[in-house]
Amino acid sequence: MGKKYFIQTFGCQMNVRDSDEMGAILEGAGFKSTDHPQNADLIILNTCSIREKAAQKVYSQLGRFSGLKRQNPGLIIGIGGCLAQQWGENFLKKAPCLDLVFGTQRIRQLPELVGKVEKCRRPVVDTAFQDAGACGSVQPLPKKGQVGAYVTIMRGCDNFCSYCIVPYLRGSEESREPADILAELAVLAEQGIKEVTLLGQNVNSYGKTLRPRRHFHDLIREIALTEKIERLRFTTSHPKDLSPELIRSFAEVNKMCEHIHLPVQSGSDKVLRAMNRGYKKVDYLKKVEQLRESCPGISVTSDIIVGFPGESDADFEETIDLMEKVRFDNLFSFKYSERPGTTAAKLEQKVGERVKSDRLKFLQLLQERHTLEKNQALVGKVVEVLVEGISRNSTGEIMGRTRTNKIVNFKGGMELLGETLSVTIKSAYQHSLRGELSLNKGENIDVHRSQGIGTDH
Repeated sequence: MGKKYFIQTFGCQMNVRDSDEMGAILEGAGFKSTDHPQNADLIILNTCSIREKAAQKVYSQLGRFSGLKRQNPGLIIGIGGCLAQQWGENFLKKAPCLDLVFGTQRIRQLPELVGKVEKCRRPVVDTAFQDAGACGSVQPLPKKGQVGAYVTIMRGCDNFCSYCIVPYLRGSEESREPADILAELAVLAEQGIKEVTLLGQNVNSYGKTLRPRRHFHDLIREIALTEKIERLRFTTSHPKDLSPELIRSFAEVNKMCEHIHLPVQSGSDKVLRAMNRGYKKVDYLKKVEQLRESCPGISVTSDIIVGFPGESDADFEETIDLMEKVRFDNLFSFKYSERPGTTAAKLEQKVGERVKSDRLKFLQLLQERHTLEKNQALVGKVVEVLVEGISRNSTGEIMGRTRTNKIVNFKGGMELLGETLSVTIKSAYQHSLRGELSLNKGENIDVHRSQGIGTDH
């Protein structure tokens, strides 16, 4: 019987995709997956270092896994991802239970690195960056019943936002060849995948490293020709690189879902400048206006950091003003977390923790109202829902996602998994909607792009 591995993922969708890739590579080397770490011969933690809270979760979990190692001395515990890239060999001092530390660009060497640990019975550290031009992907096959999949189209980042450690840990931007991406999508389509999310640290700048130069909006139009793929999404977008051609894609490419995650980070020009974001508040508002002109009803979500060094009460009010003007469908908001090695870590005028907490609470309460308003506006509408699985909170119900990326729960069985259905929204909550199956798939309403939030029933 083959050796078993267990992977725990911390952080964003890109880390989820990297973990899937790790699993595919390990299975190619003869390992089998397990959902129970106590049964594993190899435990991998795939980490994120964007915020201190994520790092603390990793340290806590390593403490728990060290107990398993005491019970099973042959257990190999490894750590990968951004935190591993950042700390390197120093991680062995922080967590003596570790056998393997590997960097963000050493995923494909994972079986070889595990083999070194098994042979030498001492810790192995490898955080080297690969040579330019080696951007590729190992394709993990979808799990049974899986409806959506992530596809990495580029790696690395060249933006160097002053608060962000990612460019130092993920390396420079590098795009995959379109033919490679399209081949992966074709396999996913044959495996029953209906919805694909394209991933990159900044997908809007896709193609800059390719020769000849390619553009993200052209890639989207090529991908849209893939048969059996019904929906396309992408993340994460940088506002400064959101082109008019990409904005028009929401109106012109039928498979493009009417949702964009467009991180703004702050509504203050002074703070945006200190963050090295490359745009002003008015620029961001103009981009949102253009998106809504091109695709009325588009769902816009964002990220905001409060308490960046030097952020005054007036700066925070500028952020609140931007929120009132945009009225995001949802928002991921955080207190500024200083990351060693970034430009922002050297800035003075630190904002106190109490002030950061108060600002975050105020901002989140405002966003809760905006989110609920957006959701309540859908009551009585008929929306298109792709069924993803069993509802988490209601027995006898299934759940799916609208094209605008809202969760809908409604009565139905698993025979509807992967079906795209028309659902009438009956009630709205903070984090989800409840609906009722409206029409059979063959009689589905035409949710036109100019009616992105649905049609009256």
